[in-house]
Amino acid sequence: MTEPGNVREARRVPWNKHQVLRTAIDLADGGGIDSLSMRKLSQALGGATMSLYNHVADKEDLLDGMIDIVFGEIGLPSGGADWKTSMRERATSLLDVLGRHRWAIGLMESRRRPGPANLRHHDAVIGKLRAAGFDVAMVAHAYSLLDGYIYGFALTNLSLPFDTTDEMTAMAEDMFEPFPAGEYPNLAEFVADHVMQPGYDFGAEFAYGLDLILDGLEMALNAMGGFPPL
Repeated sequence: MTEPGNVREARRVPWNKHQVLRTAIDLADGGGIDSLSMRKLSQALGGATMSLYNHVADKEDLLDGMIDIVFGEIGLPSGGADWKTSMRERATSLLDVLGRHRWAIGLMESRRRPGPANLRHHDAVIGKLRAAGFDVAMVAHAYSLLDGYIYGFALTNLSLPFDTTDEMTAMAEDMFEPFPAGEYPNLAEFVADHVMQPGYDFGAEFAYGLDLILDGLEMALNAMGGFPPL
């Protein structure tokens, strides 16, 4: 026998804020941030849209909470490791997290009301660099270099129109087909001799660029004296 609506409503398990945020993240992971609306979120939770406002004030509050959860997934700099190892591990973790939550790339540093995980992450990174001897100005340089590289690489990697060598080969044929042979010799050489080779993976370039940045920061730190602040 079908239960009356008011009985079903009484037996429904109430939402909590974490469930709301995790469901919103799942929707954004599946369809992008533009596909997320309060109506679709409430439908996914099986309730009325107005009930959402018991947990989030508005769409921006929802995004603040979602981004805070994403920040919580990034590994914090470990206490025992040296600063270069910590920054490398943090960068790799951040890239991995952004790969799972593609919609978050443009939102990570945009929050006007950051949550505790967001603040904890930034505080830990700054603290690790300060403990290594970076002055405040050098911390700003390091943070800008690292995050500009990480977010930029993540965006480029996720935007590539191919995933495999076969897909790249097919794209290259389409790309060069309208033009006379030899029109773009440098690009053709690069694609044929590097990108189209078996095992090519653009994502593997990340470690090389990251090490260049870290080595450069180490040189700058040594030029400063490299002594932790008192």
